Amino acid sequence: MSALHMPDAGRTTCSQARAETSAAVQPLCAAVPWRLARRLSEDAMLVAGELVSNALRHGNGMTRFSACVHDRDLVIRVRDRSAHLPGDQPYDPARPGGFGWMMIQHLSRRVSIDRHDDGKTITAVLAGVRPGEEALVRS
Repeated sequence: MSALHMPDAGRTTCSQARAETSAAVQPLCAAVPWRLARRLSEDAMLVAGELVSNALRHGNGMTRFSACVHDRDLVIRVRDRSAHLPGDQPYDPARPGGFGWMMIQHLSRRVSIDRHDDGKTITAVLAGVRPGEEALVRS
């Protein structure tokens, strides 16, 4: 199992955290011993970036980020300092954003939330390409 861990270490802006998250997830996707669909790699970077941004914006700061390959799936975990659970936002054309949580759920095979005394961990599992499915992948 390949894994990476990225502590919070002074991340002050969402754009900086998203860039560092993408830079960390990309090599992990490229290093797996089976072929990943290009779409999965792009989806993984989107999901990781949204989870990190949400932790910084709504979760009182990110305390831990990790990603690993487990049973041919990519597992991304982000821990923050807030017990507040994410939820879908009603559409408001006057307000930018509000689609991140729905996108995370749509792009992930499974999303779970574990509460802790000092916050929560959100885990997103993205499906990898299974052996024999390579013919279904378009590069």
